Amino acid sequence: MKLNELKVTEINGIGESKSEELKELGVVSVMDLLEYLPFRYDNHQLKDLADVKHEERATIEGKVHSEPSLRYFPRKKSKLSIRVLIGRYLITAVFFNQPYLKKQLTPGQTVTLTGKWDAHKMTLTVNDIKFGLQPQDESIDPIYPVKGEMSVKQVRRLIKLAFNQYGEEVEEVLPKESLESYKLWPRKQALYSLHFPKSFEHLKQARRRMVYEEFLLFQLKMQMFKKINREQSAGEKLHFSMDDVNRFVTSLPFPLTNAQQRVTHEILKDMSSPHRMNRLLQGDVGSGKTVVAAIALFAAVSSGSQGALMVPTEILAEQHYHSLLQLLEPHQIKVELLTSSVKGKRRADILAKLAEGEVNVLIGTHALIQDEVVFHQLGLVITDEQHRFGVKQRRVLREKGQSPDVLFMTATPIPRTLAISVFGDMDVSVIDEMPAGRKAIETYWAKHNMLDRVLGFVQKELDQGRQAYVICPLIEESDKLDVQNAIDVHAQLQHYFHQYRVGLMHGRLHSSEKEEVMREFTENKCHVLVSTTVVEVGVNVPNATMMVIYDAERFGLSQLHQLRGRVGRGSDQSYCILIADPKSEEGKERMRIMTETSDGFVLSEKDLELRGPGDFFGSKQSGVPDFKIADIVHDYRVLEVARNDASRLVNSEALFHEEAYAPLRSFLEKEGVLTSERLD
Repeated sequence: MKLNELKVTEINGIGESKSEELKELGVVSVMDLLEYLPFRYDNHQLKDLADVKHEERATIEGKVHSEPSLRYFPRKKSKLSIRVLIGRYLITAVFFNQPYLKKQLTPGQTVTLTGKWDAHKMTLTVNDIKFGLQPQDESIDPIYPVKGEMSVKQVRRLIKLAFNQYGEEVEEVLPKESLESYKLWPRKQALYSLHFPKSFEHLKQARRRMVYEEFLLFQLKMQMFKKINREQSAGEKLHFSMDDVNRFVTSLPFPLTNAQQRVTHEILKDMSSPHRMNRLLQGDVGSGKTVVAAIALFAAVSSGSQGALMVPTEILAEQHYHSLLQLLEPHQIKVELLTSSVKGKRRADILAKLAEGEVNVLIGTHALIQDEVVFHQLGLVITDEQHRFGVKQRRVLREKGQSPDVLFMTATPIPRTLAISVFGDMDVSVIDEMPAGRKAIETYWAKHNMLDRVLGFVQKELDQGRQAYVICPLIEESDKLDVQNAIDVHAQLQHYFHQYRVGLMHGRLHSSEKEEVMREFTENKCHVLVSTTVVEVGVNVPNATMMVIYDAERFGLSQLHQLRGRVGRGSDQSYCILIADPKSEEGKERMRIMTETSDGFVLSEKDLELRGPGDFFGSKQSGVPDFKIADIVHDYRVLEVARNDASRLVNSEALFHEEAYAPLRSFLEKEGVLTSERLD
């Protein structure tokens, strides 16, 4: 039997009760236990006290110099102090709540202590003590995630038992050519060294091997899905005339940027191929994705097909409808809008004409995926801000046609690092250039004590007939967080801007109430909009020139950039003011970066470095793969190498036939990739 099929109870020394505790950690099989990796390593390598910095953790060796002194405090708390001679230094070692050590410590005794060093008081606050000299191979301590009764020492002991009994049976996954060309350790040696490292160099080599394996397997799965999707999606090859498309582009009220030309070429090439397009279009706020969508829709319609554009909210749908109507209607393309607000005879008329093929382009919310919506011949599906829709919703729309081309659009600049890991099964196009003439939004960082000056600045903009957004991190007051909340700020600003209309928007409002608030702001019936971050991505209010963000240090760079992108959509100069008193260096760094750059892709890379992939999209539901050991930010180069290797492998015959690749084939079978399951 393979190790991933053997239960942990097969290991001598692990009974039913221990196996239940391991199950709590997600460990069921022998292989699960061998692959249960530490999340960090404590360095117990001995240091010379002269090299230890103030407040640094260190492990030092010395001799007990005096009798211990023990003091008790209320609630059974205690502090034990002892003088220890470390080389030429006489220091104080302090142990909290370990009174039993008084009997174990005697003058002249050699001890190895680990703790936090206070260079001013010459004191080490000890959290680990070993009696006698420290053995060399115990200087690196692996620390495992644990739950319930299980301790780190127990986990280590059980892993040791597993290796003693089954270590030799760990099978190699990587082909020999990878091991040789990258000088990688064999799998069993790498796994053993991750649990029982002899040195940090060994640890580095073991980790390097396992990171490559993890990335290669993931990328192999992604590339295989992509290949199968291509082969299975004998999509409709759309026959359109490039001359007609070029005439349409020439008729646009403004020239395309180089980036728009490049991504348009990539999309049209996909649409005219016999395979179904599965492409992600990334473009910063205001980079002109709608125009690219219009060109793709024009091409689809001129080939005799219909196009659909699905967006998350009614307001966004209406904005897209008006924009696309202006661009497409002069070319005899019938564009219609379908949302839950379109009812009765009007709705029935649109649906009838859609089924007959008289409506060429349908724009709407998730109303597009209702059963009653039937297309005559759907050739192109575009989803805007696709992460706002569930997988099933996107699939339902796609299935309204015979394998239509699919284009996802997003204004969230996703770093290349994340794009090639999360969207490995898609082709990615990027608009990384702004249309000419757009004024950069001026961004300032203000402290809370400058609020009066900030509001005075907002007042000036309002007096000139413009509008402002004010963003708060919370809806209402919190006992736990000392930050501004939307309800209180709304009340304050109603008083401050008494001659203007101040609206309030937050996540607890019903969707129809949110739509109404947003509509009033869009139509300039409301002048200041106080909101949490629910204010829509993509909402276009050209008259809004001020964005004020309270407690800005509580947001990530990408989120701040998205919020900033709500202004700067008209011809007037726009401003973004970040109100923040960050206590951490990271918070100060975020404010500094925001005032220095307006490039969403630069910001997204910085955000990824500062916050990590899990928080990048603002929540953990981002779809970022949860790697055991690899880190897509710091191991980015390995990710690139693994991606290229995976791409080469899936396009070779060797992967499917040669013995050397049998473990990789069996991995793909286990993942369900080779059974033709399809990714959305």
